[in-house]
Amino acid sequence: MKRLGLTLLACLFFSWVLKAQNGRAPTVRKGVPLDSIVLSDPFILADQKTNLYYMTGTGGLLWKSKDLRLWDGPYPVTQTDPNSWMGPRPMIWAAEIHPYQGKYYYFATFTNRDVKIDTVKGNVIERRACHVLVSDQPDGPYVPMQDPTYLPANIPTLDGTLWVDKDGKPYLVYCYEWLQNLNGTIEKIELKPDLSGTLGTSKLMFRASDSPWSREKDEAGNEKPNKVTDGPYLFLTGTGRLGMIWTSWIYDVYTQGVAYSESGTLDGPWIQEKEPITPLNFGHGMLFRTLDGKLLMSIHSHKSINGRYRRIPHLFEADLSGDKLVVGKAYIP
Repeated sequence: MKRLGLTLLACLFFSWVLKAQNGRAPTVRKGVPLDSIVLSDPFILADQKTNLYYMTGTGGLLWKSKDLRLWDGPYPVTQTDPNSWMGPRPMIWAAEIHPYQGKYYYFATFTNRDVKIDTVKGNVIERRACHVLVSDQPDGPYVPMQDPTYLPANIPTLDGTLWVDKDGKPYLVYCYEWLQNLNGTIEKIELKPDLSGTLGTSKLMFRASDSPWSREKDEAGNEKPNKVTDGPYLFLTGTGRLGMIWTSWIYDVYTQGVAYSESGTLDGPWIQEKEPITPLNFGHGMLFRTLDGKLLMSIHSHKSINGRYRRIPHLFEADLSGDKLVVGKAYIP
């Protein structure tokens, strides 16, 4: 979800988030239009039980809506353990809410900036990892479960999502960040049946360099595949084909592509489509059905304004009725 470093805008945003995590909740606003919300990695849950939409993402806060058009928020919803590896004020990135077996699970990336785990090519890498919290309600509070960690402490991981594979087992699918391995990967690891921890070891799904569409230039100006993997989200087509949207870069343009599993399982092999799946300067998407059954993609735009990134949630129509995901026109609720 990130390139190296935080912009001033991001720093200001996270300082606002930390106020909420220190007990000073941000001001809740009512009736905010979707295109007026600044939010990275927007994930929308359409909850049939409460007949409401819940949107979260980077920052660890929550927005609520009856119609996708006007939103109330942001609400703090996480209660992490200050004595855990996350520390008292973790950054929260790319949060997702997944209903599973009668509960709601908060998949997110937590960063403890006070702990450094490695230095690679002069870049200091902070303690960052995927973790899962749980709640009985979609609007939280989301609290820790049994295992103190889900992934090894000495590697930076991010953008975790949930998938139940054909074997009936739940898996955490996530990115191993390029900052350390220099060629970002997407990997899977089995979760315990109640999602309270992980089982076994991770397995590679694919590398950033497998993409035919993502590009960058090295220090000598030579073209090569981009090194970033970001925002995996899995889906099934109408024909039962397993696919994944994920995001990288074409030079300095944030871009989302798609891959399909030849085996129909997480084991792949994963075949990358040659062209991006969404317009340029959009990325980190997910798919959901509205309360009346319409399939949409939630995604953020990524634009630089005077050197500062500005990310806004957007909706696109989507179609999974055939053998492939088809992304349609922008959807205005």
